[in-house]
Amino acid sequence: MVSISYLRRAILLLVAIFTFTGPPALSQESFKEVEKYIVKHLIENKIPGFAGCVIKENRMIWSGAYGWSNIENGVCMSIDGIMNIASISKTFTATAVMQLWEQELIELDTDINRYLPFSVRNPHHPDRPISIFHLLTHTSSIIDGEFYGSSYSDGDPYISLEDWISGYLVPGGQFYDEEQNFSTEEPGSKRLYSNVGFGLLGYLVERISGMPFNEYCRKHIQEPLGMKHSGWFIHEIDSSKHITPYEFNEDQNRPLDLYSFPNYPDGLLRTSVQELSYFLMAIINGGKYKNARILEKSTLKKMLQPAIELDEDQGLCWHRIRYEALWGHSGGDPGVGTYMYFNPRTRTGIITFQNNHNGDVFSIVRMLYSVADDL
Repeated sequence: MVSISYLRRAILLLVAIFTFTGPPALSQESFKEVEKYIVKHLIENKIPGFAGCVIKENRMIWSGAYGWSNIENGVCMSIDGIMNIASISKTFTATAVMQLWEQELIELDTDINRYLPFSVRNPHHPDRPISIFHLLTHTSSIIDGEFYGSSYSDGDPYISLEDWISGYLVPGGQFYDEEQNFSTEEPGSKRLYSNVGFGLLGYLVERISGMPFNEYCRKHIQEPLGMKHSGWFIHEIDSSKHITPYEFNEDQNRPLDLYSFPNYPDGLLRTSVQELSYFLMAIINGGKYKNARILEKSTLKKMLQPAIELDEDQGLCWHRIRYEALWGHSGGDPGVGTYMYFNPRTRTGIITFQNNHNGDVFSIVRMLYSVADDL
């Protein structure tokens, strides 16, 4: 195991190692103070590595990578390094759902049982249907029980998305527990953040499109945007480029094996800062990146506005940080911390990755945005 003192020295040596895209004289100088803060953030919080970028309209104006992607092998962090991005993945799942909505293959307010081969109902409210709108706004009353928390395992998922969803939501299923898996609140009556709800959305995409969820996303989102190195499963990506997740305990960063869970549409897209920027640029620019359109401008307008009275900052999947005027999503999983936020008015966006949980990363997002907004 590499010692923390060595990690401190290594980060200091890596201060000057960062990638950059955009007008060098203007942007590089503008972000100097933020870069110093990032290095200080890594050292003080004992974070192995950090990578991020700033987007302005249709281009990346700054990017940086500091510290280690893999401490043990001396691999430097990079904006091309691949990492599971946790709940930012939900924005891809929501994009897939809304593509099907644009094609009039689904209705947001219709009972999801119309599209399923089995019935899903909250056993506490069996007469209240659950809709796709409920799932997108975290008001479905489906919650993350103990079976969800214990479903993490090394390698790719060992059971299919269909078996997981039916096993979790259908009475008599292997993972079914009406008290653990469902709130006592009625569907639509309260916002309760639900990872399993987004697994169900991914399964609905499978049912309606006739394609496995990961293949649907590859064909209709990743490939059009040029995200050729990204994937939902470990076997779909070059694992040698995967950023190692670390858990910090006993004053050391301990590497974790690459893991997964069967509810993968909620948080297991594996991509890089570079390739995720293509997706964010598409969102910032009304659903289009270069020659690829993944959503209509009117659809994004619908997604990026308050959707429920219960939480005025909740859109369709996307969430607003009102005092910052930013829409986006964050993500957290073992050894993973990610942010992706943007301002629709200024068309300025920020992406950050780090490979442990320590520190206040949003302070960096705020600083990067503040500098970019003045350029």
